[in-house]
Amino acid sequence: MNLRDLAYLLFFGSARKASTMTKVFISFAIEDKHYRTMLAGQADHDRTPFEFVDMSVWEAWDTEWKAKCLARIKTCNGMIVLISPNTASASGVRYEIQCAKQLNLPLMLMYVDDRRNYTLPPEAVGARINIWSWPNLKSFVGGL
Repeated sequence: MNLRDLAYLLFFGSARKASTMTKVFISFAIEDKHYRTMLAGQADHDRTPFEFVDMSVWEAWDTEWKAKCLARIKTCNGMIVLISPNTASASGVRYEIQCAKQLNLPLMLMYVDDRRNYTLPPEAVGARINIWSWPNLKSFVGGL
């Protein structure tokens, strides 16, 4: 058993093919980059058998950005959308959710704090929504 197999066994409590690392796309409003950094930090742990990817952008996005974003999302097993006061008006987040739905990727929304009363983007209607916790993250990623 290699290190990745062992990490998966310790993290999820069951064996799994370790030949592929689970990739989860993080969608977030650029104003919430610090929350993305905190979430990605959870994947840096040695025993975490998954990785996070995103399409952080600081300048206005265009057709080329959309194509690159879709290509990156296609490489992922699922998507987590960080929900904050900024999410509903974030056009990049809305596009990323549309891509996930188009690709039938599992989607989980996660509140960035305990308020849980933020407006959701219309593209996110019907998606699984959870509070930010390790058990919720583990459950979602483990089901991918």
